[in-house]
Amino acid sequence: MILCAKTIITGDGETVLKDAAVMTDESGKIQKVRGKDEIIQACPNEKVIDYGEATIFPGMFDMHCHLGYWYSQPDSFNYNDQMIMMYALQHAQAAFTKGITSVRDCYSPEGVCKTLKLAEEKGFITIPRITHVNAGMCMTGGHCWDEVIEVDGPWAIRKEIRRQVRDGAEWVKILTSHRSHIPEYTQEELEAAVDECHRRGIKCVVHAGTHPSIQMCIDAGFDTIEHGTFLTVEQARQMKKKGIAWTPTIMAYTYLYEVCKKNIEEGNANVFNDPVAAKEQRDYAYYEPAYKAYRDNFKKLYDTGVTVCTGSDMVMYGSPVLPIQQELNYMVEYGITPVQAIQTATSNPAKVLGKEKELGLIREGFTADITVVDGDLSEDIKNIYNVHTVYLNGRKVYDEGVRYV
Repeated sequence: MILCAKTIITGDGETVLKDAAVMTDESGKIQKVRGKDEIIQACPNEKVIDYGEATIFPGMFDMHCHLGYWYSQPDSFNYNDQMIMMYALQHAQAAFTKGITSVRDCYSPEGVCKTLKLAEEKGFITIPRITHVNAGMCMTGGHCWDEVIEVDGPWAIRKEIRRQVRDGAEWVKILTSHRSHIPEYTQEELEAAVDECHRRGIKCVVHAGTHPSIQMCIDAGFDTIEHGTFLTVEQARQMKKKGIAWTPTIMAYTYLYEVCKKNIEEGNANVFNDPVAAKEQRDYAYYEPAYKAYRDNFKKLYDTGVTVCTGSDMVMYGSPVLPIQQELNYMVEYGITPVQAIQTATSNPAKVLGKEKELGLIREGFTADITVVDGDLSEDIKNIYNVHTVYLNGRKVYDEGVRYV
């Protein structure tokens, strides 16, 4: 099959091809990436789909989602294990409508993602590629203590990591800051977590947004830092040197700022159906400086060369589902190019997940996870909303408003 378009963004942050085409095979691999006329003439018997003025680029990654996050539902009392699985499946498959073909789940209820992947392996469902933690860990009374596992002390943390690895965790997540500058885990505990993960051959992600927790996590050597809201340029340089990636989740904090601000202005700051939103409203004073930090510093941090990945982290009731498109819009608004932004959602995440030789690029030999949007995405990031068609492993899973799963 030959897919043609006016523009192809390869995903490497630089390369844009014009009047080009991608040929895929029955195994779901990309066989050729050439000029449109060259491929069609060389392979006259192949089916050709010409998307005209559209843009072809790699299927995107959401590197910080919570597929099974049911805690914010107003009728959470209805969410038994079966309902949670249905909720997670709906979120997973909705990814295709956004052009997302891979996700990293940064905690759902234990067993949810493992079960989704097993169902996919058995052919029961079609879902994006999932990489997942089993359950987050915080100190007693720490951030999200009522949603994750409370663990204290280096050896207790090591034991919990061993349990999670035994039970199928592919990454481990630690939470060590909330909305204040008081660190939660100690340096000894953070270093124990990283050492145990790396000793067992898996990577670890950490929730850290404030000082000194960010620096403590850099020193400990986590593989990715989530949020890093008040990250400094010097810290970003340290992260680049140590190979630590950054998932800023700009959209999540901007959304919280805007929602909380609107609630105050409209006199609704004490009226909620969503228990999570009620908690977030109490932290409104944090969100305005957080929003401004991303707005004012993102380009300077990006320019250090730190590996940046897109992540949505959207969990409030009624919030957009997996809003990676808006995340990319903010990145461009704050100073980088559309082509650079696409790299944060494609080849950068693939590299962080150790999939850089098979996913994240439009390149010969790579897996045919492909997104097509109407318009020239290399010139206008807003075209990211115009999702036309999505292919997973060369198979069409979304096309012109219709989900094929």
